[in-house]
Amino acid sequence: MQKRNSRKHFRARLDEMIATLREEIISGKFPVESYLPSESDLELRFQLSNNSIRKGLETLVAEGLIEKIARVGNKVISPSHMKGTVIKFGYVQATGELAGVDGMLKAFHEKYPHIQVQPVELASMNYSRTLLEYMDAEMLDVAMINNNSFQDFAEAGQTGLLEPLEVDSELYPFATSPFEQEGSTLVQPFILSPVILCYNKDHFRDSRVPEPDSSWTWQDLFRFGKQLAVKGKRFGFYFYLPSRNRWPIFMLQSGGKFEADNNGEYHLAASKAVEGLGICRELMEMTDVFPVLLSESDADAEALFLDGKVSVIMTTYYFLNQLKDAGISFDVSPLPGLENNKTLLIVNGLAVNSRSRSKEAAKLLVQFMTSYETQLKIRNQTLNITAHRAAMEWQGEESIYRPSRFFMYREIIPTFRLITEMGLSNNQLKEMQREAMQFLSGLQDRETLCQRLEQLLPSVDKEQGEGQSFIG
Repeated sequence: MQKRNSRKHFRARLDEMIATLREEIISGKFPVESYLPSESDLELRFQLSNNSIRKGLETLVAEGLIEKIARVGNKVISPSHMKGTVIKFGYVQATGELAGVDGMLKAFHEKYPHIQVQPVELASMNYSRTLLEYMDAEMLDVAMINNNSFQDFAEAGQTGLLEPLEVDSELYPFATSPFEQEGSTLVQPFILSPVILCYNKDHFRDSRVPEPDSSWTWQDLFRFGKQLAVKGKRFGFYFYLPSRNRWPIFMLQSGGKFEADNNGEYHLAASKAVEGLGICRELMEMTDVFPVLLSESDADAEALFLDGKVSVIMTTYYFLNQLKDAGISFDVSPLPGLENNKTLLIVNGLAVNSRSRSKEAAKLLVQFMTSYETQLKIRNQTLNITAHRAAMEWQGEESIYRPSRFFMYREIIPTFRLITEMGLSNNQLKEMQREAMQFLSGLQDRETLCQRLEQLLPSVDKEQGEGQSFIG
């Protein structure tokens, strides 16, 4: 409790500093062309650290009240200097809706009327490539980017497009680490989710099946899935097979990795990772449990669940927001385990374009969206997991329905993993997907799969070594 109070008092002192200096500038106490006191003097006056003083000054820069002059100081400028500043914010519409981005942008403009945010909705298909092209062309100042897309930037050698951001110790460290490179944090985490199970409680009760728990294996899910399935009415279990955050989980949980020998060659005949795919193939063959032919889009699983046509889905916390008012009695559970209980972590973060001409205003938007106040609203008004630890750990009267096991994510944090843990790059994973899908669909045996992958993976390694780029 003492830590939370200290945090609150720190935020109050920072807000007081910003409000006081803003008033002194507008009132003329610090006239245009004059300079504010030195940062060390401001530290003593407001009892804040140097980092906090700089953060407060960045707010005044973004508001157009001062400009920072290197090795000179903070110069007061005309308040109208930045009126009409427009920053373009790119994100996937579906993600924006689930996080309530429209409301955040409205609140941001109310707090900083000098800055207009122009939303730019981007298609989820080929998002990384589109984002790279837009940022390279200076068509975006701020963008939402997840850890997979960030990896695409890194493998394309394009992380120079991402402005280094100040590390925020209030955010979950495991959410920040995927965006670190050479000592810099290039993306600020915003909301996150592990891959989990979501299940219809009524289906379990009616079928007299015990609800899933952390001891379940995939064989348990397959067995109970048969009991949950009702021919011609519903299936027991489903997930969108081609998703990069779904089928690789079986390889991740196998405990195996893809490792090349000293000659850059792969030997997969005895690979545990490929063995993990065999468990997934076993599920595909249970057509009374799993509707293979419905895998047409990444919205299939959620749509089937909403229609009551499937009892259990592999999904994320993001999707739970679609269930708030659906009238379905649902709950969540950790994924079943194989050799281990690892699950994939998906972190959506915010990045500033290093080429932006409104960089300070762009950074201010990122700070606003990852602040305690904004993240607390996300925590209270949605079923997302916020990146801000204190906001997520807030306790009080809930304003929306939450499933009884909503906070189980805290207990499974040690199982969160990134897809790179398997030793594969994003490019390798994309290239091997076609072969994996043929194997999972029964169109290819294990021996052929291993042979094809042994030929494929080194060639992708070579392409990366030659500096593959998305930008022509």
